[in-house]
Amino acid sequence: MSGRTRIKFCGMTSPADVALAVEAGADAIGAIVSPSPRRVSAARLPEILAAVPPYVTAVAVSTGETDVDLGALAAGGVLLQFSGHETAAACEGLAAGRRYVKAFHVRAEDARPAIEREALDAYPNALWMFDSSVAGSFGGTGHAFDWNLVAALARERPIVISGGLTPSNVGACIRAVRPYAVDVRSGIETDGRKDADKMRDFVRAVREADSPNV
Repeated sequence: MSGRTRIKFCGMTSPADVALAVEAGADAIGAIVSPSPRRVSAARLPEILAAVPPYVTAVAVSTGETDVDLGALAAGGVLLQFSGHETAAACEGLAAGRRYVKAFHVRAEDARPAIEREALDAYPNALWMFDSSVAGSFGGTGHAFDWNLVAALARERPIVISGGLTPSNVGACIRAVRPYAVDVRSGIETDGRKDADKMRDFVRAVREADSPNV
C-alpha cells in the first residue's frame, strides 16, 4: 500500500491522554477495556470517548474479558479491536456487519516462516493487525517482530503493524512494508505515562517515511 499511513495511539487512560494524541496528529485513539496496566473500566470509558473529536477514530481494544458492552459500542460508531483468542463468529457477531480490527500475534522471539492464511481469511470483515507476542502476552510487549513476514500481505490488502514500534524504528517499518496503519502504545510512553514529545516524534517519523522523496 502507498500513500498516507494512518497512526493509532493506544492505551489512552484519560481525556488528557487523548488531547495529547490529537495534538500530535493521531488518526485513531485506542482505549483498552480488558486486563492491562492501561485498562479503562466501563464507568470511565465514556469520558475518554467523549474527548475524541470528529474525524479521529475511537477504538475499543479487547482481549476477551471485559465489563464493556462491545456490541453497543460498535453500534455507536466505536471501532472494535479484538486482540485475544476471539473466534471469527464472536468478532463478526459483536461487530454486526461493521468493519473491525483483528490482531494476529507473531512471536518476537523467533522467525515464524509464515502466517496461516486460512486463519486470516476466517475474519472476513476484519482489518488485519499484526502484533508481537512474547511469552503469551497480548500486545504491549515493546518487542518488534520481523516485518518481512507480512510484507507480501501489505501489498495485497490494508494491514496494521503493531508491536515494538518507536519514533526510531517506525520509519524503517513503513519503508519496508508500506502498511495501511501503524499502532503504538509503549513506544510513546516514558515511565508508563504518555509522552507528548515521543508522540510528536512518532508522527513526524511516519510522515517523513510517507514522503516519496525520503
